[in-house]
Amino acid sequence: MQLYHRDAIERAVGIDRDALAAVEAGFAALGRGEVVQPPILSMAIEEANGEVDVKTAHIRGAERFAIKVSPGFFDNPRLGLPSLNGLMMVFSARTGLVEAVLFDEGYLTLVRTALAGAIAARHLSREESRRVAVLGAGEQAERQVQALRLVRDLDTVDVWARRHEAAEAYADRLRAKGLEVNVHDGVGEACRRADIIVTATPSREPLLHARDLPEGVHVTAMGSDAPGKRELDASVLTRADAFVCDSRAQSETNGELEAFGGGELPFKVHELGRVIAEGQRLRLSEATVTVCDLTGTGVQDTAIAGFALERLTG
Repeated sequence: MQLYHRDAIERAVGIDRDALAAVEAGFAALGRGEVVQPPILSMAIEEANGEVDVKTAHIRGAERFAIKVSPGFFDNPRLGLPSLNGLMMVFSARTGLVEAVLFDEGYLTLVRTALAGAIAARHLSREESRRVAVLGAGEQAERQVQALRLVRDLDTVDVWARRHEAAEAYADRLRAKGLEVNVHDGVGEACRRADIIVTATPSREPLLHARDLPEGVHVTAMGSDAPGKRELDASVLTRADAFVCDSRAQSETNGELEAFGGGELPFKVHELGRVIAEGQRLRLSEATVTVCDLTGTGVQDTAIAGFALERLTG
């Protein structure tokens, strides 16, 4: 059994096309029904504004599977600590023996989440998309743009965040990477000219409404991944010409579909894995509005952990 720390993992795994292909293959396997994926084990630690999730999945035929423990403590930045932490345990799918512990401190979750956003955009946004609006200014908001640049030729970022100073710091970091970045005081203003909108916040109240959606936009919602979290007003989902999620069951309990209370939905729900596996074309015109809710799945963790271990041992 090998133990790898974050510095070694970061040297081996980045937000690149190979990692994107590994995560996309995991989604496709899920869409083909080739994945055993139990529900998320989730625990709230309310007094510390924290939560802990345990996710896992087995891709049939794969040599390994992973179990991830992922704490998120959202007051940590005030203490000078990162919000996310955790590790992944990698097991042999043949013997059940532990092959490695990836003490990545949440890094691989950061990577696979960013790559999932890029995968959603590749299959759902307009190919000529150049402008992205980002709601949020944390590390995931930055990584989302990095990953999007693998699949779309972005040149402009519009950012809104609750704290203006955080948005300005975010803008400075992206400008250093050659992007034009505009900081906005309102969500509607930030989204007015967007080809793609990414929401990456821990919000528990809707931030984005149908009135904020330009014609033909694609929306990827990343932040709603636990009960009670919410970034999209219900009007966004009912306005969409196509609504996609990584897992309908998870979206109903941990994601944007929770707002509908388990009742009958006034729109069809697609799952990203099937969109990929079946080559579904949900964007029927330049005016089509698409929305994707990504709650984070165990298959992503098994896919990125297996990819990481191959890089580390190869």
